Amino acid sequence: MAPIVRHAVSLKALNTFGIDARAGRLVELRAVADLAATIALLHAHPPVLVLGGGSNLLFSRDPPGTVLRVMLGGRRLLGERDGEVLVEAAAGQNWHSFVDWTLAQGLNGLENLSLIPGSVGAAPVQNVGAYGVEVCERFDSLDAVSLRDGTSRRFDATDCGFGYRDSVFRRDAGPQWLITAVRFRLTRTPQLQLDYGELRDELRARGIASPGAREVADAVCAIRRRKLPDPAEIGNAGSFFRNPVVERARARQLATAHPGLPLYPGSSPATAKLSAAWMIDRCGWKGHRDGDAGVHLRHALVLVNHGHASGAQILALATRIRESVRRQFGIDLEPEPVVV
Repeated sequence: MAPIVRHAVSLKALNTFGIDARAGRLVELRAVADLAATIALLHAHPPVLVLGGGSNLLFSRDPPGTVLRVMLGGRRLLGERDGEVLVEAAAGQNWHSFVDWTLAQGLNGLENLSLIPGSVGAAPVQNVGAYGVEVCERFDSLDAVSLRDGTSRRFDATDCGFGYRDSVFRRDAGPQWLITAVRFRLTRTPQLQLDYGELRDELRARGIASPGAREVADAVCAIRRRKLPDPAEIGNAGSFFRNPVVERARARQLATAHPGLPLYPGSSPATAKLSAAWMIDRCGWKGHRDGDAGVHLRHALVLVNHGHASGAQILALATRIRESVRRQFGIDLEPEPVVV
């Protein structure tokens, strides 16, 4: 079956911000067997934007060239060894449904990452993380194809160059790899990560002293639903800015100058992570609204589309927020979503 090609397609339903951008050409990849034909189409109509679940994306304009929508589905158990279970999912598989499936198989490891929007293929690109766990901690390997010449490659964790909300796939412009499948190492023995304070509080409120993976996942889902707006109800891409990581000495100076500033462990003993939400809130942005572009009432990190905001309007608001945080704290916030 050849890849499906559509023309003049609205992307409003394909991005969680609900921005009404349009693709001049949209190619849908539904089978690995269609890769060669798909790459030939992409070469004929560059540049290429790869679209997964559309949950980490802001269209500030119509994308040029071709939008490639990855719709590869499927998941499977590959085997067990030394107490670990290797599982694989296709890149187009919905992330939360995959996590839910692993829990149904009696597997532990991804429960803290429940209800994160997007696709499996996008998870290692950003090294998604939540409630004390990052994808890189459960990652085994992934398969990818070069959109330049069609060559295939398997990436292990070292090849991916994982960092905080980062990987080689975000940093390296090229050879623009298309991820087709991702593998994870999970366990049948619970190895729960419960150090995150908010998660502990939720479990305590539910009267659960010795939780299992499913109970942790349910608690995470409850927290996320309470804190973060549903994109089906109001357009958003979750946290719009990364929490800045700075040298520990500078973090202490900032905490002294701004009492109450939360500090978290950084990527190394010499660094600390700052709360972007706290700084944005202190700058007075929570609940702010410019027309239909705004900041959520309950979470200062979440920029929202109240209905008819353009991507350019949301980007302009994000720029103003960054400038105010830079003036008050001397910190330059970095957006999490990819901005087209």
